[in-house]
Amino acid sequence: MVKQKVPVKKNETVTLLFEDLTHEGNGVGKISGYPIFVPHALPGEEANVKIVKVNKRFGYGKLLDIKKVSQERVTPPCDVFYKCGGCQLQHMSYDMQLEMKRNQVRNVMRKVAHLDHVPVHPVLGMEDPWRYRNKIQIPIGEKDGKLITGFYQARSHRIIDDMDTCLIQNELGDRMVEAVRRIATDLGIVSYDEKTHQGVLRHIIVRTAFWTNDTMIILITRTEKIPQQAELIKQLTETYPAIKSIIHNINKEKTNVILGKKTRTIYGEDYIFDTIGDLKFKISPRSFYQVNPTQTKVLYDKALEYANVGSEDVVIDAYCGIGTISLFLAQKAKKVYGVEIVPEAIRDAKENAQLNGLTNAEFVVGEAEKVMPWWTAQGLRPDVIVVDPPRKGCDEALLQAMVDMAPKRIVYVSCNPSTLARDLRILEDAGFETQEVQPVDMFPQTGHVEAIGLLCRHTM
Repeated sequence: MVKQKVPVKKNETVTLLFEDLTHEGNGVGKISGYPIFVPHALPGEEANVKIVKVNKRFGYGKLLDIKKVSQERVTPPCDVFYKCGGCQLQHMSYDMQLEMKRNQVRNVMRKVAHLDHVPVHPVLGMEDPWRYRNKIQIPIGEKDGKLITGFYQARSHRIIDDMDTCLIQNELGDRMVEAVRRIATDLGIVSYDEKTHQGVLRHIIVRTAFWTNDTMIILITRTEKIPQQAELIKQLTETYPAIKSIIHNINKEKTNVILGKKTRTIYGEDYIFDTIGDLKFKISPRSFYQVNPTQTKVLYDKALEYANVGSEDVVIDAYCGIGTISLFLAQKAKKVYGVEIVPEAIRDAKENAQLNGLTNAEFVVGEAEKVMPWWTAQGLRPDVIVVDPPRKGCDEALLQAMVDMAPKRIVYVSCNPSTLARDLRILEDAGFETQEVQPVDMFPQTGHVEAIGLLCRHTM
Protein backbone atom coordinates (compact mmCIF):
# COMPACT_ATOMS: atom_id res chain seq x y z
CA MET A 1 0.00 0.00 0.00
CA VAL A 2 1.41 3.37 -1.04
CA LYS A 3 1.66 5.83 1.82
CA GLN A 4 -0.15 9.05 0.89
CA LYS A 5 2.06 12.09 1.14
CA VAL A 6 0.71 15.12 3.04
CA PRO A 7 0.78 18.03 0.54
CA VAL A 8 1.62 20.78 3.08
CA LYS A 9 4.21 21.36 5.81
CA LYS A 10 3.93 23.10 9.16
CA ASN A 11 4.67 26.87 9.02
CA GLU A 12 4.18 26.91 5.24
CA THR A 13 1.98 29.70 3.81
CA VAL A 14 -0.64 28.60 1.27
CA THR A 15 -3.58 30.15 -0.57
CA LEU A 16 -6.89 28.40 0.08
CA LEU A 17 -10.37 28.62 -1.41
CA PHE A 18 -12.87 27.72 1.32
CA GLU A 19 -15.70 25.36 0.41
CA ASP A 20 -17.43 24.45 3.66
CA LEU A 21 -17.63 24.80 7.47
CA THR A 22 -16.96 22.29 10.23
CA HIS A 23 -19.58 21.86 12.98
CA GLU A 24 -17.44 24.22 15.11
CA GLY A 25 -17.59 26.93 12.45
CA ASN A 26 -14.05 26.58 11.08
CA GLY A 27 -13.60 27.16 7.34
CA VAL A 28 -12.62 24.10 5.28
CA GLY A 29 -10.23 24.46 2.33
CA LYS A 30 -8.42 21.69 0.47
CA ILE A 31 -5.04 21.19 -1.20
CA SER A 32 -4.93 18.10 -3.44
CA GLY A 33 -7.97 16.77 -1.54
CA TYR A 34 -6.27 17.26 1.85
CA PRO A 35 -8.60 19.29 4.17
CA ILE A 36 -7.28 22.21 6.17
CA PHE A 37 -9.44 23.69 8.96
CA VAL A 38 -9.08 27.43 9.56
CA PRO A 39 -10.90 29.41 12.30
CA HIS A 40 -12.75 32.56 11.14
CA ALA A 41 -12.70 31.62 7.42
CA LEU A 42 -15.99 31.45 5.50
CA PRO A 43 -17.14 29.44 2.47
CA GLY A 44 -16.52 31.27 -0.83
CA GLU A 45 -13.54 33.17 0.58
CA GLU A 46 -9.99 32.96 -0.75
CA ALA A 47 -7.23 33.66 1.75
CA ASN A 48 -3.58 33.27 2.58
CA VAL A 49 -3.17 30.82 5.44
CA LYS A 50 -0.26 29.75 7.63
CA ILE A 51 -0.24 25.99 8.33
CA VAL A 52 0.05 25.53 12.12
CA LYS A 53 -0.59 21.80 12.53
CA VAL A 54 -0.39 18.79 10.22
CA ASN A 55 -1.92 15.32 10.73
CA LYS A 56 -2.16 12.37 8.34
CA ARG A 57 -5.76 13.11 7.39
CA PHE A 58 -6.13 16.89 7.89
CA GLY A 59 -4.34 20.05 8.99
CA TYR A 60 -5.04 23.31 10.80
CA GLY A 61 -4.25 26.79 9.58
CA LYS A 62 -4.25 30.40 10.76
CA LEU A 63 -5.93 33.08 8.67
CA LEU A 64 -3.37 35.68 7.53
CA ASP A 65 -5.23 37.86 5.02
CA ILE A 66 -8.40 37.47 2.96
CA LYS A 67 -8.10 38.03 -0.80
CA LYS A 68 -11.77 37.47 -1.59
CA VAL A 69 -14.31 38.33 1.15
CA SER A 70 -17.69 36.59 1.64
CA GLN A 71 -20.83 38.74 1.70
CA GLU A 72 -21.76 36.86 4.90
CA ARG A 73 -18.72 38.22 6.77
CA VAL A 74 -19.51 40.82 9.44
CA THR A 75 -17.30 42.82 11.80
CA PRO A 76 -17.42 41.20 15.30
CA PRO A 77 -18.76 43.80 17.77
CA CYS A 78 -16.70 42.26 20.60
CA ASP A 79 -13.19 43.73 21.05
CA VAL A 80 -11.69 40.44 22.24
CA PHE A 81 -13.49 38.04 19.86
CA TYR A 82 -10.29 36.91 18.13
CA LYS A 83 -8.59 36.18 21.49
CA CYS A 84 -11.48 34.66 23.43
CA GLY A 85 -12.64 31.06 23.21
CA GLY A 86 -16.21 31.82 24.35
CA CYS A 87 -17.78 32.66 20.95
CA GLN A 88 -16.77 31.18 17.60
CA LEU A 89 -19.14 32.77 15.07
CA GLN A 90 -19.29 36.55 15.57
CA HIS A 91 -17.56 37.06 12.20
CA MET A 92 -20.52 35.37 10.45
CA SER A 93 -23.93 36.89 9.63
CA TYR A 94 -26.70 35.56 11.88
CA ASP A 95 -28.53 34.07 8.88
CA MET A 96 -25.40 32.11 8.02
CA GLN A 97 -25.03 30.94 11.64
CA LEU A 98 -28.56 29.52 11.54
CA GLU A 99 -27.98 27.81 8.20
CA MET A 100 -24.68 26.33 9.45
CA LYS A 101 -26.46 24.90 12.49
CA ARG A 102 -29.27 23.44 10.40
CA ASN A 103 -26.66 21.78 8.15
CA GLN A 104 -24.90 20.39 11.22
CA VAL A 105 -28.11 18.65 12.32
CA ARG A 106 -28.91 17.52 8.76
CA ASN A 107 -25.43 15.99 8.35
CA VAL A 108 -25.61 13.83 11.47
CA MET A 109 -29.18 12.79 10.65
CA ARG A 110 -27.87 11.54 7.32
CA LYS A 111 -24.47 10.13 8.29
CA VAL A 112 -25.13 8.84 11.84
CA ALA A 113 -28.88 8.17 12.00
CA HIS A 114 -29.22 7.26 8.28
CA LEU A 115 -32.50 9.16 8.21
CA ASP A 116 -32.15 11.24 5.05
CA HIS A 117 -35.93 11.40 4.60
CA VAL A 118 -36.68 12.96 8.01
CA PRO A 119 -37.33 16.72 7.75
CA VAL A 120 -34.92 18.98 9.64
CA HIS A 121 -36.70 22.32 9.91
CA PRO A 122 -35.04 25.76 9.68
CA VAL A 123 -33.46 26.72 13.01
CA LEU A 124 -35.64 28.78 15.36
CA GLY A 125 -33.38 31.79 15.98
CA MET A 126 -33.54 34.99 18.02
CA GLU A 127 -34.71 38.44 16.94
CA ASP A 128 -31.81 39.92 18.90
CA PRO A 129 -29.04 37.31 19.30
CA TRP A 130 -27.05 39.23 21.95
CA ARG A 131 -27.06 39.68 25.75
CA TYR A 132 -29.02 36.46 26.27
CA ARG A 133 -27.07 34.52 28.92
CA ASN A 134 -28.53 34.63 32.43
CA LYS A 135 -25.51 32.91 33.99
CA ILE A 136 -21.90 34.14 34.07
CA GLN A 137 -19.01 31.94 35.24
CA ILE A 138 -15.76 33.86 35.17
CA PRO A 139 -12.27 33.16 36.56
CA ILE A 140 -10.32 35.70 38.62
CA GLY A 141 -6.65 36.59 38.30
CA GLU A 142 -4.34 39.42 39.26
CA LYS A 143 -2.34 42.01 37.35
CA ASP A 144 -0.38 45.01 38.70
CA GLY A 145 -1.84 44.51 42.19
CA LYS A 146 -5.45 44.54 40.98
CA LEU A 147 -7.95 41.73 40.46
CA ILE A 148 -8.82 40.96 36.85
CA THR A 149 -11.77 38.99 35.50
CA GLY A 150 -12.08 37.59 32.01
CA PHE A 151 -12.53 34.40 30.07
CA TYR A 152 -9.54 32.26 29.21
CA GLN A 153 -7.83 32.93 25.92
CA ALA A 154 -8.68 30.21 23.39
CA ARG A 155 -6.88 26.91 24.16
CA SER A 156 -5.08 28.35 27.20
CA HIS A 157 -5.47 29.21 30.89
CA ARG A 158 -4.44 32.84 30.40
CA ILE A 159 -7.15 35.29 31.45
CA ILE A 160 -8.00 37.98 28.89
CA ASP A 161 -7.34 40.97 31.13
CA ASP A 162 -8.69 43.70 28.82
CA MET A 163 -12.19 42.22 28.78
CA ASP A 164 -14.65 44.72 30.30
CA THR A 165 -17.85 43.17 29.04
CA CYS A 166 -19.23 40.08 27.29
CA LEU A 167 -21.83 40.81 24.61
CA ILE A 168 -23.69 37.50 24.98
CA GLN A 169 -24.12 37.95 28.73
CA ASN A 170 -26.81 39.79 30.62
CA GLU A 171 -25.70 43.41 31.23
CA LEU A 172 -26.72 43.33 34.89
CA GLY A 173 -24.53 40.25 35.39
CA ASP A 174 -21.64 42.06 33.70
CA ARG A 175 -21.99 44.95 36.15
CA MET A 176 -22.08 42.54 39.11
CA VAL A 177 -18.77 40.98 38.06
CA GLU A 178 -17.24 44.45 37.74
CA ALA A 179 -18.54 45.41 41.21
CA VAL A 180 -17.13 42.27 42.90
CA ARG A 181 -13.77 42.80 41.19
CA ARG A 182 -13.53 46.49 42.14
CA ILE A 183 -14.74 46.13 45.75
CA ALA A 184 -12.63 43.01 46.43
CA THR A 185 -9.53 44.81 45.06
CA ASP A 186 -10.20 47.81 47.35
CA LEU A 187 -10.57 45.46 50.33
CA GLY A 188 -7.28 43.70 49.57
CA ILE A 189 -8.83 40.29 48.76
CA VAL A 190 -6.38 38.37 46.58
CA SER A 191 -7.05 35.99 43.71
CA TYR A 192 -6.33 32.27 43.66
CA ASP A 193 -3.13 31.21 41.87
CA GLU A 194 -3.59 27.80 40.26
CA LYS A 195 0.19 27.29 39.88
CA THR A 196 1.00 27.72 43.58
CA HIS A 197 -2.45 26.67 44.88
CA GLN A 198 -2.45 29.77 47.10
CA GLY A 199 -4.71 32.82 47.35
CA VAL A 200 -8.44 33.23 47.88
CA LEU A 201 -10.92 34.11 45.08
CA ARG A 202 -11.12 31.51 42.28
CA HIS A 203 -14.30 32.28 40.33
CA ILE A 204 -17.37 34.48 40.34
CA ILE A 205 -20.72 33.10 39.20
CA VAL A 206 -23.63 35.47 38.68
CA ARG A 207 -27.15 34.16 38.04
CA THR A 208 -29.75 36.71 36.97
CA ALA A 209 -33.48 36.06 36.66
CA PHE A 210 -34.60 37.36 33.27
CA TRP A 211 -38.13 38.37 34.23
CA THR A 212 -37.71 39.39 37.89
CA ASN A 213 -34.13 40.80 37.75
CA ASP A 214 -33.37 38.88 40.97
CA THR A 215 -29.63 38.26 41.16
CA MET A 216 -27.51 35.62 42.90
CA ILE A 217 -23.74 36.02 43.29
CA ILE A 218 -21.66 32.92 44.04
CA LEU A 219 -18.10 33.55 45.27
CA ILE A 220 -15.83 30.51 44.92
CA THR A 221 -12.76 30.54 47.18
CA ARG A 222 -9.94 28.19 48.10
CA THR A 223 -10.30 29.30 51.72
CA GLU A 224 -12.94 28.49 54.37
CA LYS A 225 -13.47 32.21 55.02
CA ILE A 226 -13.71 35.31 52.82
CA PRO A 227 -11.51 38.14 54.17
CA GLN A 228 -13.52 41.32 54.88
CA GLN A 229 -16.72 39.37 54.18
CA ALA A 230 -19.11 41.72 56.02
CA GLU A 231 -17.73 44.83 54.28
CA LEU A 232 -17.78 43.10 50.87
CA ILE A 233 -21.46 42.16 51.35
CA LYS A 234 -22.35 45.66 52.60
CA GLN A 235 -20.77 47.44 49.64
CA LEU A 236 -22.17 45.01 47.05
CA THR A 237 -25.75 45.14 48.32
CA GLU A 238 -25.72 48.92 48.79
CA THR A 239 -24.52 49.33 45.20
CA TYR A 240 -26.97 46.80 43.73
CA PRO A 241 -30.26 46.24 45.61
CA ALA A 242 -31.23 43.62 42.93
CA ILE A 243 -28.86 41.21 44.75
CA LYS A 244 -31.19 38.80 46.54
CA SER A 245 -28.59 36.17 47.40
CA ILE A 246 -24.83 35.90 47.98
CA ILE A 247 -23.46 32.37 48.23
CA HIS A 248 -20.00 31.28 49.36
CA ASN A 249 -18.70 28.08 47.75
CA ILE A 250 -15.45 26.51 49.01
CA ASN A 251 -13.27 24.62 46.55
CA LYS A 252 -9.92 23.54 48.08
CA GLU A 253 -9.05 21.06 45.31
CA LYS A 254 -6.41 21.38 42.60
CA THR A 255 -8.95 21.10 39.81
CA ASN A 256 -10.52 22.80 36.80
CA VAL A 257 -13.97 22.02 38.23
CA ILE A 258 -15.47 25.35 39.28
CA LEU A 259 -17.71 24.49 42.24
CA GLY A 260 -16.54 22.72 45.38
CA LYS A 261 -18.76 20.51 47.55
CA LYS A 262 -19.34 22.97 50.40
CA THR A 263 -21.81 25.84 49.90
CA ARG A 264 -23.29 28.33 52.37
CA THR A 265 -25.53 31.37 52.04
CA ILE A 266 -23.85 34.49 53.44
CA TYR A 267 -26.53 37.02 52.46
CA GLY A 268 -30.24 36.87 51.65
CA GLU A 269 -32.03 33.80 50.34
CA ASP A 270 -30.74 30.36 49.29
CA TYR A 271 -32.32 30.85 45.85
CA ILE A 272 -33.77 33.35 43.37
CA PHE A 273 -37.04 33.18 41.40
CA ASP A 274 -37.65 33.41 37.66
CA THR A 275 -40.62 32.74 35.40
CA ILE A 276 -41.02 30.92 32.09
CA GLY A 277 -44.42 31.60 30.56
CA ASP A 278 -46.92 31.51 33.42
CA LEU A 279 -44.83 29.22 35.66
CA LYS A 280 -42.52 30.35 38.46
CA PHE A 281 -39.23 28.60 39.30
CA LYS A 282 -36.89 28.56 42.26
CA ILE A 283 -33.22 28.55 41.21
CA SER A 284 -30.56 27.47 43.69
CA PRO A 285 -26.74 27.68 43.21
CA ARG A 286 -26.41 24.23 41.62
CA SER A 287 -29.71 24.17 39.71
CA PHE A 288 -29.58 23.29 36.04
CA TYR A 289 -31.57 26.08 34.40
CA GLN A 290 -31.35 26.92 30.69
CA VAL A 291 -29.04 29.92 30.17
CA ASN A 292 -31.11 31.58 27.42
CA PRO A 293 -34.52 32.45 28.90
CA THR A 294 -36.03 33.84 25.66
CA GLN A 295 -35.19 30.71 23.67
CA THR A 296 -36.07 28.38 26.57
CA LYS A 297 -39.72 29.39 26.06
CA VAL A 298 -39.35 28.68 22.31
CA LEU A 299 -37.73 25.29 23.04
CA TYR A 300 -40.34 24.24 25.60
CA ASP A 301 -43.26 25.38 23.43
CA LYS A 302 -41.98 23.14 20.63
CA ALA A 303 -41.40 20.21 23.04
CA LEU A 304 -44.99 20.61 24.31
CA GLU A 305 -46.32 20.75 20.77
CA TYR A 306 -44.49 17.50 19.93
CA ALA A 307 -45.60 15.84 23.19
CA ASN A 308 -49.25 16.64 22.28
CA VAL A 309 -50.35 15.71 25.80
CA GLY A 310 -54.05 15.14 26.56
CA SER A 311 -55.88 15.28 29.88
CA GLU A 312 -55.80 11.47 30.30
CA ASP A 313 -52.11 11.06 29.39
CA VAL A 314 -49.36 9.85 31.72
CA VAL A 315 -45.92 11.35 30.98
CA ILE A 316 -42.34 10.59 32.09
CA ASP A 317 -39.73 13.37 32.06
CA ALA A 318 -36.27 11.78 32.22
CA TYR A 319 -33.42 14.09 33.34
CA CYS A 320 -36.08 16.45 34.71
CA GLY A 321 -33.71 18.87 36.50
CA ILE A 322 -35.66 21.35 38.64
CA GLY A 323 -38.89 20.34 36.92
CA THR A 324 -39.09 22.99 34.20
CA ILE A 325 -40.43 20.82 31.33
CA SER A 326 -42.27 18.51 33.80
CA LEU A 327 -44.43 21.32 35.12
CA PHE A 328 -45.37 22.60 31.67
CA LEU A 329 -46.44 19.03 30.85
CA ALA A 330 -48.30 18.74 34.17
CA GLN A 331 -50.54 21.67 33.16
CA LYS A 332 -52.04 19.43 30.48
CA ALA A 333 -51.41 15.80 31.53
CA LYS A 334 -53.18 13.50 33.98
CA LYS A 335 -49.88 12.65 35.70
CA VAL A 336 -46.18 13.45 35.21
CA TYR A 337 -43.27 11.47 36.67
CA GLY A 338 -39.86 13.18 36.74
CA VAL A 339 -36.52 11.50 37.46
CA GLU A 340 -33.14 13.16 38.06
CA ILE A 341 -29.87 12.02 39.67
CA VAL A 342 -29.16 15.30 41.53
CA PRO A 343 -30.97 15.33 44.93
CA GLU A 344 -30.92 19.16 45.19
CA ALA A 345 -32.61 19.40 41.78
CA ILE A 346 -35.40 17.03 42.83
CA ARG A 347 -35.89 19.04 46.03
CA ASP A 348 -36.22 22.17 43.87
CA ALA A 349 -38.59 20.36 41.45
CA LYS A 350 -40.91 19.39 44.32
CA GLU A 351 -40.87 22.95 45.66
CA ASN A 352 -41.52 24.32 42.15
CA ALA A 353 -44.55 22.04 41.78
CA GLN A 354 -45.88 23.33 45.10
CA LEU A 355 -45.07 26.93 44.14
CA ASN A 356 -47.23 26.59 41.02
CA GLY A 357 -50.03 24.64 42.69
CA LEU A 358 -49.48 21.52 40.57
CA THR A 359 -50.27 18.31 42.47
CA ASN A 360 -50.07 15.82 39.57
CA ALA A 361 -46.26 15.83 39.25
CA GLU A 362 -44.18 13.27 41.16
CA PHE A 363 -40.37 13.52 41.34
CA VAL A 364 -37.85 10.79 42.13
CA VAL A 365 -34.08 10.93 42.80
CA GLY A 366 -32.09 8.35 40.85
CA GLU A 367 -30.48 7.35 37.59
CA ALA A 368 -33.14 7.34 34.87
CA GLU A 369 -31.75 4.10 33.40
CA LYS A 370 -32.35 2.35 36.76
CA VAL A 371 -35.56 4.05 37.88
CA MET A 372 -37.44 3.55 34.59
CA PRO A 373 -37.07 -0.28 34.48
CA TRP A 374 -38.30 -0.29 38.10
CA TRP A 375 -41.31 1.80 37.05
CA THR A 376 -41.93 -0.68 34.22
CA ALA A 377 -41.89 -3.56 36.73
CA GLN A 378 -44.50 -1.64 38.78
CA GLY A 379 -46.75 -1.55 35.73
CA LEU A 380 -46.22 2.11 34.76
CA ARG A 381 -47.00 2.58 31.06
CA PRO A 382 -46.57 6.20 29.97
CA ASP A 383 -48.27 7.63 26.89
CA VAL A 384 -45.40 10.06 26.31
CA ILE A 385 -41.72 10.13 27.36
CA VAL A 386 -39.73 13.37 27.25
CA VAL A 387 -35.97 13.01 27.58
CA ASP A 388 -33.38 15.81 27.84
CA PRO A 389 -30.03 14.11 28.53
CA PRO A 390 -26.54 15.63 28.95
CA ARG A 391 -24.20 15.93 25.94
CA LYS A 392 -23.22 12.24 26.05
CA GLY A 393 -26.83 11.31 25.19
CA CYS A 394 -28.89 8.46 26.65
CA ASP A 395 -27.47 5.40 28.36
CA GLU A 396 -28.22 2.13 26.52
CA ALA A 397 -30.23 0.91 29.51
CA LEU A 398 -32.38 4.06 29.38
CA LEU A 399 -33.03 3.61 25.65
CA GLN A 400 -34.05 0.00 26.33
CA ALA A 401 -36.31 1.12 29.18
CA MET A 402 -38.05 3.57 26.84
CA VAL A 403 -38.52 0.80 24.26
CA ASP A 404 -39.93 -1.55 26.94
CA MET A 405 -42.38 1.09 28.10
CA ALA A 406 -43.68 1.42 24.52
CA PRO A 407 -45.06 4.99 24.74
CA LYS A 408 -47.04 6.45 21.84
CA ARG A 409 -44.53 9.28 21.49
CA ILE A 410 -40.97 10.13 22.56
CA VAL A 411 -39.81 13.75 22.55
CA TYR A 412 -36.00 13.86 22.58
CA VAL A 413 -34.47 17.24 23.53
CA SER A 414 -30.73 17.32 22.83
CA CYS A 415 -27.79 19.72 23.19
CA ASN A 416 -25.59 17.46 21.01
CA PRO A 417 -26.84 16.59 17.49
CA SER A 418 -24.35 13.69 17.15
CA THR A 419 -25.60 11.77 20.20
CA LEU A 420 -29.20 12.65 19.26
CA ALA A 421 -28.67 11.04 15.84
CA ARG A 422 -27.00 7.97 17.40
CA ASP A 423 -29.90 7.45 19.82
CA LEU A 424 -32.58 8.06 17.17
CA ARG A 425 -31.03 5.25 15.12
CA ILE A 426 -31.25 2.87 18.10
CA LEU A 427 -34.88 3.81 18.77
CA GLU A 428 -35.74 3.45 15.06
CA ASP A 429 -34.29 -0.07 15.04
CA ALA A 430 -36.43 -0.87 18.09
CA GLY A 431 -39.73 0.07 16.46
CA PHE A 432 -40.05 3.86 16.67
CA GLU A 433 -40.23 6.22 13.70
CA THR A 434 -38.63 9.69 13.70
CA GLN A 435 -41.20 12.17 12.37
CA GLU A 436 -39.22 15.42 12.32
CA VAL A 437 -36.39 17.35 13.97
CA GLN A 438 -36.53 20.99 15.03
CA PRO A 439 -33.22 22.79 15.79
CA VAL A 440 -33.36 25.76 18.19
CA ASP A 441 -30.61 28.36 18.54
CA MET A 442 -30.07 28.48 22.30
CA PHE A 443 -26.48 29.76 21.98
CA PRO A 444 -26.12 32.47 19.27
CA GLN A 445 -22.55 33.45 18.27
CA THR A 446 -21.30 29.98 19.31
CA GLY A 447 -21.08 26.66 17.46
CA HIS A 448 -23.63 24.93 19.71
CA VAL A 449 -27.17 24.04 18.67
CA GLU A 450 -30.09 22.42 20.49
CA ALA A 451 -32.49 20.12 18.64
CA ILE A 452 -35.78 18.33 19.38
CA GLY A 453 -36.73 15.06 17.74
CA LEU A 454 -40.26 13.62 17.66
CA LEU A 455 -40.65 9.84 17.49
CA CYS A 456 -43.86 7.81 17.24
CA ARG A 457 -44.23 4.09 17.89
CA HIS A 458 -45.01 1.88 14.94
CA THR A 459 -48.51 0.45 15.35
CA MET A 460 -49.23 -3.00 13.96
